[in-house]
Amino acid sequence: LLPERPPFMMDVAYVCEWEKRPKSNHCPSIPLVCAWSCRNLIAFTTDLKNEEDEKDLSHMIHIIDTEHPWDVYSINSGHTEVISCLEWDQSGSRLLSADGDGQIKCWCMADHLVNSWESNLGSAIEGDPIVALSWLHNGVKLALHVEKSGSTNFGEKFSRVKFSPSLTLFGGKPMEGWLAVTVSGLVTVSLLKPNGALLTASESLCRLRGRVALADIAFTSGGNIVVAATDGSSSSPVQFFKVCVSVVNEKCRIDTELLPSLFMRCTTDPVRRDKYPAVTHLKFLTRENSEQVLLCASSQMGSIVECWSLRKEGLPVNNIFQHRSPAVGEKQPTILKWRILSATNDLERVSAVALPKLPISISSTDLKVASDTKFCPGLGLALAFHDGSIQILHRLSLHMMGVYYGSASSGTGQRVGDETAIKRQRTGGPTIHYKALQFSWTSLALVGVDNHGKLHMIRVSPSMGQMLDMNTLLRHLLFLLEYCMVTGYDWWDVLLHVQPGMVHNLVEKLHEEYMRQNQALQQVLSTRIVAVKASLCKLSSATAARACDFHAKLLLIAISSTLKSLLRPHLLNTPDKSPGDRLAEICAKITDTDIDKVMINLKTEEFVLDASTLQSLQQLIQWVGDFVLYLLANLPNLGSVVRPGFGFLRDGASLGMLREMMVVIRIWGLLKPGCLPIYTATSDNQDSMSLLFRLLTKLWLCSRDESHPQEPDEPLIDECCLLPSQLLVPTLDWLPINDGVICKLQSKHALRLQFGKPYSLPGLSSSPQVEIFSRSPGAQRMDHLRCLHMGVSPTEDSKACTRCGCVTMLRSPNKTTAVKQWEQRWIKNCLCGGLWRRIPSTVLHRTGLLNILILHPE
Repeated sequence: LLPERPPFMMDVAYVCEWEKRPKSNHCPSIPLVCAWSCRNLIAFTTDLKNEEDEKDLSHMIHIIDTEHPWDVYSINSGHTEVISCLEWDQSGSRLLSADGDGQIKCWCMADHLVNSWESNLGSAIEGDPIVALSWLHNGVKLALHVEKSGSTNFGEKFSRVKFSPSLTLFGGKPMEGWLAVTVSGLVTVSLLKPNGALLTASESLCRLRGRVALADIAFTSGGNIVVAATDGSSSSPVQFFKVCVSVVNEKCRIDTELLPSLFMRCTTDPVRRDKYPAVTHLKFLTRENSEQVLLCASSQMGSIVECWSLRKEGLPVNNIFQHRSPAVGEKQPTILKWRILSATNDLERVSAVALPKLPISISSTDLKVASDTKFCPGLGLALAFHDGSIQILHRLSLHMMGVYYGSASSGTGQRVGDETAIKRQRTGGPTIHYKALQFSWTSLALVGVDNHGKLHMIRVSPSMGQMLDMNTLLRHLLFLLEYCMVTGYDWWDVLLHVQPGMVHNLVEKLHEEYMRQNQALQQVLSTRIVAVKASLCKLSSATAARACDFHAKLLLIAISSTLKSLLRPHLLNTPDKSPGDRLAEICAKITDTDIDKVMINLKTEEFVLDASTLQSLQQLIQWVGDFVLYLLANLPNLGSVVRPGFGFLRDGASLGMLREMMVVIRIWGLLKPGCLPIYTATSDNQDSMSLLFRLLTKLWLCSRDESHPQEPDEPLIDECCLLPSQLLVPTLDWLPINDGVICKLQSKHALRLQFGKPYSLPGLSSSPQVEIFSRSPGAQRMDHLRCLHMGVSPTEDSKACTRCGCVTMLRSPNKTTAVKQWEQRWIKNCLCGGLWRRIPSTVLHRTGLLNILILHPE
């Protein structure tokens, strides 16, 4: 019989599989592992062997970013046994792997590229398989309060919880390292010293060592570590140990202590005593909460899941002491005891468990508000079953919240009305089931790896399919976007649920909430919010042009801060304000349209740089000059149609920044005329910079008061109409086209992808409004960060941003100090905060998918 159908049916966003289906190994019991980092990188393993090239995939680690799942990077891990654990660190840039021979390896990005990894560190306990693995806690913990979701203060919505690191260095800085539990009952700790050395120590969990089949690791607010362990038999106790790590005389020391244990409820039930003999899953509900644990006991026919909580209870006193008068201040003795919170009925056999990562507060008030507003992220845990289905259960009550019925044939979920297909598949018993399952960091997506080596991305609705009005849905998505902005986590999984019609409202509401924060927080989040807006605008053809503006704004902010940082005060006893601050203050105060009159109010000795430095910055200076010319020349068209550049019309801060840059460039041009932007003018005696500065100042005066912006007057528009006849207007390559999958996932139809085969982009959107993006086969390829042309057929290896698609060369063609300073800004991340992935020059030339040319009608 089918269970009562819940209101929410999950659907698959995409399925990625190997092009040549590897043949399954003959050891179906090999566990698969999967880990999802906060930067939306997924690491997973398979139990497959490709017999065509005799390549065993079971000892390899595969890493993808969710936006380009076909671009899989397979690491030949060097593990001699099956990989049993994968763990990302808190930054999402380092990965731990452990195997059945006791080997632990730490993987880091080579050259900060997501498809290039290397391992230089590791530890080992020879011949002792690893059953649990974790990085030490860094002491950073955030709580997300649903009750405060309507507050205007980010600090109230996302509060910092007092939490101690597992181990601290001098000054309270957290010490990095990892901790593992072995099958023989050993706990091993490896500490990374600041000089790069590794301190390693091992200790038995208890005096009487025994077999540990399953274990998990959690952390307490006091800096201690709690390990839960079981020998795999449901009739044996689940034991808990407190682990304290310290460094004494340059040596690592481990102290362990036994904590209260528990027996599963199903073993005490006469009906189920022998029904579920094995404990197959043991997990703390969250890594920062050692007081709640999830247990799953199974047999060949089914499973049962129990949720337990550690509570402090009063210790009963013997009757002979009841009438004794208590001493002053004496309290009743208490004891810690495990109590069962909830348990499921008999289930299908569980194959994988995924726990939510969103740190939602589970206070009674927050749970009530979450229930009233139907805000479900972080409240559900996922169970995958051997019949191919997935259920989402409430993390406390274990009531069903959502379900996904797998399909053996198509890899996508059945629709609600397709009852016949569901019945047929459930009675027939599909061969596909998930052996590894992981939630995203906002709990809005699930990734699963099945026993055929396919990777499935599944959407999880923020309301679990409950009907919401548009304002409430927008508020939920906005709440999670704000959380990602504050934490720095990637928001790709939130974009899965943004429909094109929501984009404009989300961008406006996000800006409103940002403007309500204090000045210090606004400065911290200033570039992050622009990146969020840009990724949102790409989801709709109506706002695609605004995405260009946001990326241009990111580049403008970066160029402005870099050029200002080169300015140095002339005297050592400098005043409070830096030359850059004085430049901004004077340019805001003096509204003269003559660039030379503004320039004479500055101390030009603070702008003196050597000629070689100025010349090396010419490509950035040229971009500023071209951008100003483009904006002004297109001003008559921008006022009526939303095109790239439209967002700058009323952005007084950005126009003021451009005005400051024009003044700086004018001064530097007196020192080194070769660094000035090059314009193609129709007249030899025309002062192009003075003309552009005059028009830019008039436009800036119209929009500098953001509360009461004015429309450009007719004389200004007339002068801008004449610009194309006076200067050759350049065609700007604003940004590459988005070659990821997020723009293809707005519909409910799953994409079928293949590892190693790039997804074809033609037909990105059927709307004619995206015709502003078109490719020219003979167009120059652009290095978007260095603002250099790479030629029509680039020979240099390049890297592209996983989020926005920005392309830049791997190796710098210029070795001057100023250029190095500019390039160091983007060595780890793109200007939008996305990660880099390597693109071979042959791919860049052959596909032509990574650049666009913006064409404007006459």
